[in-house]
Amino acid sequence: MCGIDELPAHAAAGVTHLVSILDPAREPLSAFDAYGPHDRVDLRFHDIVEELPDQVAPVAQHLDNVLAFGRHLSATARSGDHLLVHCHMGISRSTAAMALILAQARPDLDAARTLAEVVRIRPQAWPNMRMLEIGGDMLGRRAELLEALREVYARRAAGQAQWLRFLQENNRSREVAHMG
Repeated sequence: MCGIDELPAHAAAGVTHLVSILDPAREPLSAFDAYGPHDRVDLRFHDIVEELPDQVAPVAQHLDNVLAFGRHLSATARSGDHLLVHCHMGISRSTAAMALILAQARPDLDAARTLAEVVRIRPQAWPNMRMLEIGGDMLGRRAELLEALREVYARRAAGQAQWLRFLQENNRSREVAHMG
């Protein structure tokens, strides 16, 4: 999982599968030109958790595309495959997408372990709650994922008053309230 600025550093990593999540108006990225052959799904929606005017919220079709890509990866997996999921900052949309892909691929892992793995890989993770709600419904794991998300948010927010203010000022108070 990474942000746009980190994409060039992954060019030599042997990425074989890529989930790219960008804002709708963002110009196509040239960073992928340096990547070798790879399967990619490109998604365009804003990093929001509420319906907002003039913004594209994540919807079921977006999450269905993420999960279909995960199923494709699982069905065709070979030794040496390398999945990269990115969004603008590599904090919210990409970590939510990765959590859903992992939850689907490993239903034997409880949601707390699934999200703990995402945080292990990307410590600054703050998975987009709306994406986990929608994708969790599709996987039949919504309640479990949201309960595990509470702990991820609480740990990430500890001592981060500025981060919490940013979230509240950007229509994400529902996520802050989710910490309990």
